[in-house]
Amino acid sequence: MDRRNFIRIVSQSILAASLLPNRAAYSQEKRPIQFVFAQIKYRGGDWNPHPLAVTPLMEELMQRTSVEAATAKHEVAITDRDLFNYPFLYITGKYEFEPFTAEEVEVLRRFLSYGGFLLADDALGQQGYGFDMALRREMQKIFPGNEFKRLPSGHAALRSYYLLRRVGGVRIVNPNLEGITLGNVTPVIYCQNDLGGAWERDQLGKWTNACTPGGEEQRRDAFHLGINVILYAMTENYKDDLIHVPFIRKRLTRTS
Repeated sequence: MDRRNFIRIVSQSILAASLLPNRAAYSQEKRPIQFVFAQIKYRGGDWNPHPLAVTPLMEELMQRTSVEAATAKHEVAITDRDLFNYPFLYITGKYEFEPFTAEEVEVLRRFLSYGGFLLADDALGQQGYGFDMALRREMQKIFPGNEFKRLPSGHAALRSYYLLRRVGGVRIVNPNLEGITLGNVTPVIYCQNDLGGAWERDQLGKWTNACTPGGEEQRRDAFHLGINVILYAMTENYKDDLIHVPFIRKRLTRTS
């Protein structure tokens, strides 16, 4: 069973009873055949600081790999009925946001425990303040006692497509990624360097933010990291040192 079908089956059995008023209607929906970049909408704070960031990343993903991707992001609340159709979630922001409800905590725990993936991206870059403080607080509710830890240089997410030696972004607040690991899988990866700000172009195609201090090389690293974490999210650790793009394509295009 591939990862996406597994998540779908789990979601139908778990969410139908607790969240979905019409299980039959949900079960008949077809899952996306393209990779879709799904971004979490939350209450309070600033859940969408870089509204134009995703399309440039999706274009780069399709140019550099064989993955078919939707160029527009999908916005999703944690309790939306289609959450489990999207095995990759992205959460970003600048400021402290409202605490998740008990229902949201439980849904995210199940999503991440049963094969889902979350990329967290701090757009402000102030450790212990704002988004960073709120994210760490909520992750402790989801996985009590399992704190963020620095990802080692040999982690599969840093080698899933590009061999990454640096972590990019608009600014280098933390030269390393952090993650929460369950067994041999890391379902949550956290970057504090504002990846979205490095990916974003305005409607005229110009970069909206300068990357300092490393300039365009630092921006390139941010794109490479974005591609790596997407491919890691879709393939887990089935092979630590190489991504087989045809295998990814087969997963992404298989019908229900």
